[in-house]
Amino acid sequence: MLKKSIIFLCITFLFTIDHKTNAQLLITPKREFRGAWLCTVSNLDWPSKPGLSSTIQKQELLTILDSLHSSGINAVMFQVRPTADAFYGNGPELWSRYLTGKQGLPPDPYYDPLTFVISEAHKRGMELHAWFNPYRASLDLIASHFNDKHISNQKPEWFFNYAGQKIFNPGLPQVRQYITSVIMNVVRNYDIDGVHFDDYFYPNEVHGKPLPDLAAYKLYNPDSLNIKDWRRQNVDVLIRDLTDSIHACKSYIKFGISPFGVWKNKQQDADGSLTNGGSSYYELYADTRKWLKNGWIDYINPQLYWPIKHRLVPFEKLLEWWSNNTYGRHLYIGQAAYRAQENVQGFRNRSELSDEIRYVRGNARVQGSVFFRAKSLIDNLAGLKDSLKNNFYNRPALPPVMLWLDSIPPNPPQNVIAKQLANKSIQISWTAPTKAKDNDLAYGYVIYRFNDGEKIQIDNPRNIINISFEDATTFVDNTITRPGKYIYLVTAIDRLKNESLNSNPAPVEVKYLVYDQYYHPTMP
Repeated sequence: MLKKSIIFLCITFLFTIDHKTNAQLLITPKREFRGAWLCTVSNLDWPSKPGLSSTIQKQELLTILDSLHSSGINAVMFQVRPTADAFYGNGPELWSRYLTGKQGLPPDPYYDPLTFVISEAHKRGMELHAWFNPYRASLDLIASHFNDKHISNQKPEWFFNYAGQKIFNPGLPQVRQYITSVIMNVVRNYDIDGVHFDDYFYPNEVHGKPLPDLAAYKLYNPDSLNIKDWRRQNVDVLIRDLTDSIHACKSYIKFGISPFGVWKNKQQDADGSLTNGGSSYYELYADTRKWLKNGWIDYINPQLYWPIKHRLVPFEKLLEWWSNNTYGRHLYIGQAAYRAQENVQGFRNRSELSDEIRYVRGNARVQGSVFFRAKSLIDNLAGLKDSLKNNFYNRPALPPVMLWLDSIPPNPPQNVIAKQLANKSIQISWTAPTKAKDNDLAYGYVIYRFNDGEKIQIDNPRNIINISFEDATTFVDNTITRPGKYIYLVTAIDRLKNESLNSNPAPVEVKYLVYDQYYHPTMP
């Protein structure tokens, strides 16, 4: 009898632990990177087709941002350079044909899409990472798709044609210099939060068709490396030089890369992952783990587009491997929203992506997710948008801090006052803080609201009612649903989202509200 009682207690204890663990995974963290890729290449996400008027383009973009924001997304990877072209006006490369229908043709009436999307993202408390494809110059070889002034026509010796595409030759020093200059032009002239690369480095080799870079290998190989190590070195040099240039220009800009999900398989290298798939190291000549180890990037965002328990490349094994190989940098997991309704093993389970988020949150060394792509998320494939909005991302979140870039928080706002307006909303106003020890001023603000008698603490996101990346010192709260006493606090955040101590508490008594344009009186 005693043995049975002990066994029962053990089972009960284990169930309780498991239950608590599952409950904890559903708690919305205050800091989490919640990104989405917004693709412009081939008009996958935006604009819906080339050549639309500027007014329609802007409206489509606002609709996308509103939908992403309502889903809880707090960072957008906006594709600004899909094929050595531009979705911005202040730079050396030509306007993209995916924007206006003809390469080199500006939008009419003129506007700058990158300036526009940065401003609108920041209004919604979302970071904007400029997403570049460094080496790809075209998706085809159709002459009519290229303006005479396109870089591939101006400098044909910089390129090789491979598998139906034009590719910059990564082995040429002048190519690396050019790509760096294009990206640094955006860093200097636009208020971006990050520079982002995806997984396109050297192209995948087609069987029987070697890459046509032998001449560059013979000419630019001072270290006498074999050709495969030489290719990896070429990419290394670009990544190393870029991070130095970016951080020297604007120390708060994050540099991140979203590589193919496998670095190396364990059968190829004892340090590799327990997988059996293609690898970025061998197929794309991208030594992504080295970039983390050397501190050349601020975050890694591997594309783990396989389901949990996949036969060859299981999601959970890769997530664990990456979490053990970040070397103190951030890890955001790329998740395949576009696969949510595929009729294949793993994704037939319509809760696959939700289960993956639980894995992400269950690993303390992972700081968030990025979903490919915006339209798949907005279209609510397999109910993913609903799951984010109503469950996983149902409260706002700040991006995680990067203490190696900036560890000094701003000073708190002063003189916070809350009052009910004639239209029954609550207006919160405050005085901007003085400069912090590093001379940073406030970049944005977080507004908190507490019920009367509720414990005042700013570490719980359920009390956040607004996050903004603007310098406005007033906010109007229209979300109160019942009369009562409330307390507001305001904190300041800097460019890297370090948060100040909280302000003075600002109490307010809400005596009446308006519902459906009619007054709803409370007690006299």
